[in-house]
Amino acid sequence: MNDALDVAVRLLLVFVAFLVLPLVVGQTEHKVMAHMQGRLGPMYAGGFHGWAQLVADGVKFAQKEDVVPKDADRRVFQLAPAVALLPYLLVLVAIPVAPGSVGAVVDAGVFFALAVMGVGVLGSLMAGWASANKFSLLGGLRTAAQLLAYELPMLLAAASVAMAAGTVSLTGVLDAFEWWWVPWQIVGALVFFVAGLAELQRPPFDMPVADSEIIFGAYTEYTGLRFALFLLAEYAGIVVLCGLTTVLFLGGWHGPWGADGLGWVWTLLKTAVLAFVVIWLRVSYPRLREDQLQKLAWTTLVPLALAQIALTGIVKVAIS
Repeated sequence: MNDALDVAVRLLLVFVAFLVLPLVVGQTEHKVMAHMQGRLGPMYAGGFHGWAQLVADGVKFAQKEDVVPKDADRRVFQLAPAVALLPYLLVLVAIPVAPGSVGAVVDAGVFFALAVMGVGVLGSLMAGWASANKFSLLGGLRTAAQLLAYELPMLLAAASVAMAAGTVSLTGVLDAFEWWWVPWQIVGALVFFVAGLAELQRPPFDMPVADSEIIFGAYTEYTGLRFALFLLAEYAGIVVLCGLTTVLFLGGWHGPWGADGLGWVWTLLKTAVLAFVVIWLRVSYPRLREDQLQKLAWTTLVPLALAQIALTGIVKVAIS
């Protein structure tokens, strides 16, 4: 009974984090972009520092009519937002926050996380195909091409860390972590993070939702709460990507001063810094063209990831 209660508490905490953290990232994006771009609206909603902006967005989405196009595949159209969102909840369950604090220990946690994150992209594909809209279909096809291009370097970068740690368990990677891994694996970290941004279709990799070309890609026909679920999936993806980058490349709960009891603080702090970087990139860089996006993956990120694996092999042989 105690084991069952422990599992229930862990899953409840993960679910609460899944509901809260993406909203915090969304609110932070409003504020950071408002400061960086001089946007006035998000700074005044509700009074002090625009605290009610997120509430206003929620009310706006809830008020909008839920429309399904006449010629759409209704079941697939309605299911797509859930397919886009739920995989990130499953990945969040496997991310260790502190020693002993993980929703569920998965032996092959590295590959479990990457495989399930890839499933989330199917939500965009389903939305694009089911909408009976040529712009939505084009956005879905761009999503598929982007997934194929960036899944490989992401997997190779994660494999480098697994090779260094001698395990594919996320908790095992953290148990084996040494601080000198940070400069050693920095190239792999950059490849993993950039490829993750592309999989999430975050700027400057947002060609599947290029509003100036294809309206809003696979999500063009979505309104109300279903559209809000796609946005929530994007922010949940940011939390998961930053959390995985923290665990694999930045030491997760490891921090200075030997504060073992504050491991969860270090994990959340590193994740928050990376989330800020994600928002900063959105504000700072223009959208890539489709050919530039593919060229970056195949001619830059894949060779860098392979070079990181080679370096990891050399170092492992040298220290063994």
